[in-house]
Amino acid sequence: MKNYEDQFTIAFYNLENFFDTTDDPHTLDDDFTPKGRKAWSKSRFRKKTKKLARTIALIGKEYSSVPPILVGVAEVENKIVLDTLLATKALKDKNYAYVHFDSPDERGIDTALIYNKTHFEVLDADTIPLLITEDDGDRDLTRDILYVHGRLNQEEVHVFVNHWPSRRDGADETSPKRIKAAETVLEKMYALERENPNCIVMGDFNDDPNSDSIQKLMETGWFVNPMQKLLSPVSGSANYKGEWSLFDQILISHSFLNYEKGTHSFKKAKIFAPKFLKEWKGKYKGNPFRTFVGKKYLGGYSDHFPVYVVLKENR
Repeated sequence: MKNYEDQFTIAFYNLENFFDTTDDPHTLDDDFTPKGRKAWSKSRFRKKTKKLARTIALIGKEYSSVPPILVGVAEVENKIVLDTLLATKALKDKNYAYVHFDSPDERGIDTALIYNKTHFEVLDADTIPLLITEDDGDRDLTRDILYVHGRLNQEEVHVFVNHWPSRRDGADETSPKRIKAAETVLEKMYALERENPNCIVMGDFNDDPNSDSIQKLMETGWFVNPMQKLLSPVSGSANYKGEWSLFDQILISHSFLNYEKGTHSFKKAKIFAPKFLKEWKGKYKGNPFRTFVGKKYLGGYSDHFPVYVVLKENR
């Protein structure tokens, strides 16, 4: 068996409405309460937590001797759900911690970065507000972008965890919001004032690799998008009305293509889609096995598959 001690996985996973059962009076989380439309009970919350934890522990298992050392997550309600997730049997001995801030999203869903304390040290962390104005002049209260500056096995990196505005009101109509999100990431990168900084930009972008917003990032010449080749008519990270999309992506700066000692180099990119994460029968066979369809409880994992990249530490 190959020794993968110098290889590490970095993942992103949209956890699909990972809410606790308590009603937060300041957000639109009423559906996810015991008396709400989805009858979100402690038992259902516990089952989902265990399933998500088991999944995270297994991502990239065939390429690394440790579970993912960085996991960007989306659709987490608060620190309570993250604490519960990391306390599960599957994750409690993995030396994980997390970075999370509450964002102004109306539903109360945020992004977070889970990290392995042995392999990643947080130097600085902040939220980058996504300032979008609606036609009526009001602010569109959407997710902030999470920015974490740290050391990955001693190599300095800048990590951006994103969950860009949805396509609910139409892909074309909402496209300017996601272009604005891309510009917001780039503004921060310009402000870093470092030559060729190591950047990892991950998230649920609600756009595919060829969309204008992702191309906005790519046009700078700073990035490689190893996810580009993973989207096909028969595969992606999510499926809507029979069509695959790859809204979940991890972009890396060109600096991850070098082989100098003390740096990390890119090895491969994958969608993590084992059998247990899929619907196993019926017309949705092969799609992500989700927790709900509408208000019907299925008891699955998420409506997205995780995606990941494998990096090799050059020793």
